[in-house]
Amino acid sequence: MKKVLVAVSVLFGLWSTSSADEGTDLFKKCAACHGVQGEKSALGKSKIIKDMSSAQIIMALKGYKDGTYGAASKAIMKGQVMSLTDAQITTLAAHISK
Repeated sequence: MKKVLVAVSVLFGLWSTSSADEGTDLFKKCAACHGVQGEKSALGKSKIIKDMSSAQIIMALKGYKDGTYGAASKAIMKGQVMSLTDAQITTLAAHISK
């Protein structure tokens, strides 16, 4: 039983690190406009994303992707998120909202 718990703990630890690393990697593209910590209003028009909840970020990114969200930056953001999977959107949202 101990071996199973240790194995699960190790696997979970590797997955968590991998997910965190993926969030960091995904955010690199965002940081150019939103700032290294998500502290900037992109192009002086967006919300400060570091202040958004994970659920708000997911809703916004999926909305940009399907064209149902956004105003002035709608076209720019659609191009940024089109290649992201739902899992990547969730990972990115967790990274930003931490």
